[in-house]
Amino acid sequence: MPRFIIEREIAGAKDLTDEQLADIAQTSNGVVDSLGVPYTWVTSYVAGDKIYCVHDADDAETILEHARRGGFPANKVTVVAHEIGPHTASAGARG
Repeated sequence: MPRFIIEREIAGAKDLTDEQLADIAQTSNGVVDSLGVPYTWVTSYVAGDKIYCVHDADDAETILEHARRGGFPANKVTVVAHEIGPHTASAGARG
């Protein structure tokens, strides 16, 4: 299943309280359950006036439907082409 990065512009996102973030998470979980298709919210990061979310879904249209039903902005939806990190360093090593 493709992985997507969703950029959500939310003024004052960094100032949201734990309770507000919990409410957003509950809403998102409810929408995921209501979609009726394979869909996984992996995690989200709050940074400045944006929330960056990582979701797995069959297509970008499903990501946008999640945003519409939840009342969340989805200013930019990008499919992940590759994942890299410390765990991938040895794959490129030459012997």
